[in-house]
Amino acid sequence: MTNGTGYWKPPVDFPYRDQEGDTMGKIRFGLIGSGWRAEFYIRIAKALPEIFELSSVLIRSIDKGRCFSDKFAVPVVNSLDELVETKPEFVVLAIKRGTVTEYLLELFQRGIPVLSETPPGEDLDALRRLWAKYLEFQPKIQVAEQYFLQPLYESWHKVLLSGKLGEAENINISALHGYHGVSIIRRFLKTGFENCRLYGKRYWFDVTETYGRDGMIFDGDVVKCSRDRITMEFDNGKTAFFDFSDPAQYHSFIRTRQLNIQGTRGEIDDLTIRYLNQKNIPVTQQLHRIDLGVYGNQEWSHYGVMLGEEFLFRTPFPNARFNDDEIAVGSCLLRMHEYLESGREFYGLADALQDMYLCLKMDEALENPLAVIETETQPWAGEL
Repeated sequence: MTNGTGYWKPPVDFPYRDQEGDTMGKIRFGLIGSGWRAEFYIRIAKALPEIFELSSVLIRSIDKGRCFSDKFAVPVVNSLDELVETKPEFVVLAIKRGTVTEYLLELFQRGIPVLSETPPGEDLDALRRLWAKYLEFQPKIQVAEQYFLQPLYESWHKVLLSGKLGEAENINISALHGYHGVSIIRRFLKTGFENCRLYGKRYWFDVTETYGRDGMIFDGDVVKCSRDRITMEFDNGKTAFFDFSDPAQYHSFIRTRQLNIQGTRGEIDDLTIRYLNQKNIPVTQQLHRIDLGVYGNQEWSHYGVMLGEEFLFRTPFPNARFNDDEIAVGSCLLRMHEYLESGREFYGLADALQDMYLCLKMDEALENPLAVIETETQPWAGEL
């Protein structure tokens, strides 16, 4: 169900119905992996048992699997054969980087539908080998690149799709690393599989730690933090300015996320939207986030994002106590189910390979400060 621009708008009784309005059964999936990202899928399944059902978790080590099962109260198996026997409609591959490619190849050969965590490969050889096997086996695969499904990114994208800004011509993004940042750049600028020229440099600065995955930090430790600044000039004339600070930017109260997109008739400047209306009168509006339960009651949940009187985003999981990333990961599960039902991709392997390829070229640019690096058309672009 769309609003005429290709933007997905959930029905009011979603998630009990799919995009076409048909009633959905439970989405039953298996999970391969036991790390930090794998835990997202477990939390989501436990929070919404009327929608998601976790068939089992594959952990090769018997002892580790037993401990994991006790800790999270989930069924654990120790082989892929056992996982298949639990009859998931697809498996989520959420294992550590460097081992994803080989596992994907095994799943391809066995014809097991897979929602794979990012990235699908670590180097250009792995990316090309994966695409060759994809053409050979024609597997059912989508990749869980979730950031464009987060509330704020979906809202920004909705503004672009609305035409308020005219044609988007350049983007400055300081929010996401590597292939995550590239995925937003390509989506928002609509550059597809076009080639580009890259150049940039890595800088180093001191920053005081304030936050990590385990919570807030108050000891005042100062660490060295890189800041990568890369310019990407695409063949269609559009330009991206990539800016990311690692490791501070994801986990810091003193390093912020910023985004600016300029179009022919307006711009997005983080939460401020400026544009010309049909009479060429300049309009300035703010994105307004709606979270329920923040003023004293007990119903906390994210509801949506508004621009003026219009909802740009409404969560597909009303009343679920999810953070933005959990909303996005849960949306990947929903869309994987719909992909298997309809064949409609939401983030296919070709896009994932292209984003990782550009990420590799960004690394090359950083290894050769200010030198111009050229990209080349890859097999997954030529096959489309």
